[in-house]
Formats: sequence, C-alpha cells, structure tokens
Amino acid sequence: MAKPTGEQFELTRGGARAVVTEIGAGLRAFEVNKVPYLETFDEDATPPKAAGQVLFPWPNRTKGARWTYDGQPQELEVTEEARGNAIHGLVRHKEWELLEHGEWFIRLAVDVGAEPGWPVPLRTEITYDLAPRGLTVTHEVRNEGDKPIGFGVGTHPYLRIGDVPTDELTLTLAASRVRPYVADEQLPFGEEIDVDGTDYDLRDGRIVGGLDLDTAFGGLVPYGDGRYHHLLSHHDTTLDLWADPDFGWVQVFTPSDYPGRGRAIAVEPMTCPADALNSGTDLIELEPGASWRGSWGLVVDIR
Repeated sequence: MAKPTGEQFELTRGGARAVVTEIGAGLRAFEVNKVPYLETFDEDATPPKAAGQVLFPWPNRTKGARWTYDGQPQELEVTEEARGNAIHGLVRHKEWELLEHGEWFIRLAVDVGAEPGWPVPLRTEITYDLAPRGLTVTHEVRNEGDKPIGFGVGTHPYLRIGDVPTDELTLTLAASRVRPYVADEQLPFGEEIDVDGTDYDLRDGRIVGGLDLDTAFGGLVPYGDGRYHHLLSHHDTTLDLWADPDFGWVQVFTPSDYPGRGRAIAVEPMTCPADALNSGTDLIELEPGASWRGSWGLVVDIR
C-alpha cells in the first residue's frame, strides 16, 4: 500500500538527521544527536494538522475559497469544509519531482498549472540543506505564464526540544505587531496592532503554557544579520527558527491535540498573512519569466 506521503528521503550529516517526503515535499523529521526538534508522524500517516508541509502559492486561508485576479473572479477548491475556505495552497498533496539527492541535501520541484481558481502557471523548487546542528530550507518560484501574478509562501513546522513538555518551553518572537482575527473564521480583520502592553508581546519570551494561539504576527524586527529569529528555549538549549526578510509574517499555533504528543506549537514563517489573495498584503509579485528565492532554517544551540 502506498504511503500517504510517498517515498521518504533521509538526510544525514554529523549527528543531524532529517526526513523529507515525496508527496508535498514536507519536512517529517529533524533531529540532532537523536534528540527530536520537530514533532513528527508515522511514515504511513497523513501529516497531522499540516505538520511540516509547504504552503504555496498561498499560506493559511483564502476566505470563501474566492478571490479576484485581473478583474476576474476566481473560485478555488474548498479545502477547509468546516469554514468554507481554501487553506494552505495547492502543493501539499502533489507528488514532487526529485531533482537532486545527496547525503545531506535534497532538491525537489512541482508545477502549479493554470487551473480553476489559479490562472497563471508557476514552478516552485525547494532545497533542504542539512548542517551538523541545523537545516536550511530554500524556496524558489518562477512565473511560467504570460501574465504577472502575486503569490505567497509558508511552511508549517511544529517545534519541540526533545521530550520537554511543550508547556514548559519559552517562545520568543521577533514581532512588534499582531493581526486581529475573527475567532470563528480564523481570518483577519482590520489592520495589525502594536503588541505593546498586550498578551501578544513575546519579544522578551513567554512560557508556552500560558499561550493559546492561532495567530499571525507581523512587524518583524531583524537582528544584526538582517534575518528574523524566533526562538524556542528550555534551560541551556535554544532552537532558533530564522528567516530571510521576505518572510515578514509568522503564524503561531498551539493545539492541544497533536497525535501522540498532546500540546504542540507550530511556528510558521510566511511571506504574507491569511487571505492575502484578497487583501494583497505582502504578496510577492512576479512578472512573466521572473523568479524569486527565499530561505528559512533551524539551528540548535546548546550552551
């Protein structure tokens, strides 16, 4: 019987190990010295709660699975039936083409053709490059159509530090603003607001046990290297999720029912917030034949 995520591609380098899936090109595992730093799932299972998946050509939700391109209404497949939305793009369940696979790196690609709800063909590639204590993920997108189009990229890792209970971890976000959501719809309304003086101010770190989030943060503040750094820590261990400047949004999701784990925390780098196909907020615009490239990654720091 075929696996829901297809072939499993293992990467190893020093004490680090990662597993990438053929279906969706998702990140199923990342560990260093046999300590897991991502929530995983069985290779015979469908990724729970979008774990490790690539979100393209938009992350999060498109309201009512409808948007407008060049004055023409577009209708996407409804993939979140409970709310009637289209969620997390078009490539999560596609078989990606294997382009290269070495001991510690892999490159895959998939095409999004012109189809109902998506009018311009795009090609996207992803490269996973493993280091002894980290992982770099690089996304590339090329417009293969004859019209310009805007798109977004995101990814959905659930972070952990070994077997430490999620509620005992500390989360630090490089975010100065938060986007209010309509609770029942999980869709944004209005402009983002400053986190100053609110429970959403995570710039100095907050214990995850006090958080209940499915929330988009913006106003990200880069460090001296020009990248954004979101940190999950416990005692002397820190997991650094860094991202290039184009990943100007981060979604934090803290479900209580991750299979086999219970409480979990997703920290999702995104180039745009939910419903960006309608709002236009931070969509990356590509002219015909043009390309875009951006990276994010994970680094384990033990002191």
